Formats: sequence, C-alpha cells, structure tokens
Amino acid sequence: MSLEAMVEDTAHLLDVWVTGWAGCRGYETGKEGRFPAALRADTTHEWVYFAHDPSESEFAELAAKTAEVPSRVLTILTNEVARYVSLAQKHRLNVTSASQTMMILDMETQDSEDPWLSDESLNLVTSIANGVHHAIVQAADELAASGQLFVADHTAVFDKIVTEPKYQRRGLGSFIMKALAAQAFEHDVEAGLLLASLDGQQLYSHLGWSTVCHVLMLSASDEGSDLSVG
Repeated sequence: MSLEAMVEDTAHLLDVWVTGWAGCRGYETGKEGRFPAALRADTTHEWVYFAHDPSESEFAELAAKTAEVPSRVLTILTNEVARYVSLAQKHRLNVTSASQTMMILDMETQDSEDPWLSDESLNLVTSIANGVHHAIVQAADELAASGQLFVADHTAVFDKIVTEPKYQRRGLGSFIMKALAAQAFEHDVEAGLLLASLDGQQLYSHLGWSTVCHVLMLSASDEGSDLSVG
C-alpha cells in the first residue's frame, strides 16, 4: 500500500499505532465499541480510549465512559481540533494535551545500516526483548539517549525517543531514530509511525516524517502527559 493510501485511512493507522505503542510498553489492548483502547498498567492503571473523527453520538459515548474515572483518557485524532474541543467542553472533559501530532514515514527512505557515532565517549547498545527493539546511547555508565520500536502490520512504531537534558543538542535524537530504523529492517516494513510531541515535531520533520493529523487528549481531570514519551 502506498503512503498516500495509508494516510487516507487514518482510522487504520490509529489501530496500527495503538498495537505498536501497546506492544512497546506491554499494555493490554481492547475495544470500546469500534474504537481501540489500551490499559496503561505501568502508570495510571486505567484505560486510554482512541478514536479518529468520531461522530457526535460516538464522542458522547466515549466521553461518558472516560468520565467514569478521572484517570481515564480519551485521545482523538483529527484535523478538526476546534470541533472536538467544543464537544469536550459540552461533555465536561478537559483538554490535557493538544500539541501532539501523528506522523508517518516511508521506510524506503531510511538506511538499513547502523549509524555511526562520531563521539568516541559514546556507545550504542541495541537489543530486542518480547518483540520490542531498544536502542540506547551510553556515556560510560550514564544514559544519554534512548528509544524503542515495535513492528505491527508492516509498520515500525517508534516510541519514547528521549535525549537526557545533559546530552541534548548533540544530534542524539536523530541518531536513536536511525538506529531504530536499522533494527526495523529485520522485519518486512513499509512505513514508520509515531506520535510526536511539540519538541519532537521539528526533529522528525527534518528526518523526512510527515504529519497525518493532530492529537487531542481529554480527561475528566486536569492531569495527563503526552503519549509519545509519558
């Protein structure tokens, strides 16, 4: 399937991303109606519900389910942010994040070889466990940068791309992305997929990623961290 065709089917991309994101983190997945859901067993111990451009009646049902428990989250993928912000207010849900985007990449544009670290004080360590690929950059015994990846439906889902504050502005975010992409080619992959925080969007755009849509997180509480890193 071409990248253009994949982007046109955002609902399917969402299903793939949830599978990959949950796979990276070992989360149980399920359904709320026709929409995917994941149980965040390591943080809130509650469900996150996901939907792409739900109808008003579907939104109302999801909002009611979300509001049952303050730590539940409803995540909407859309390019009509104002519409769903208004619906959230109507159903007494708070916007806890509106800065993330879903982004996609044609994996044919990526290098299948491990990248090279020019700084001899740094060391790349890669591994795989339970289907999750990990890449970390270490400086002696100190963690400098890290990320993880899970392949679902010929799609490499990238997650938790983090550079520690002390090591930022040294290109390590790009390096981790390239190291994970090289690992992804152990599988038959066609596309890359991720949720990008506001800080990450410029980096990923520079690496060739394109924005699919905006990501809106809603909750009955005021708490909530971006799904890309938290």
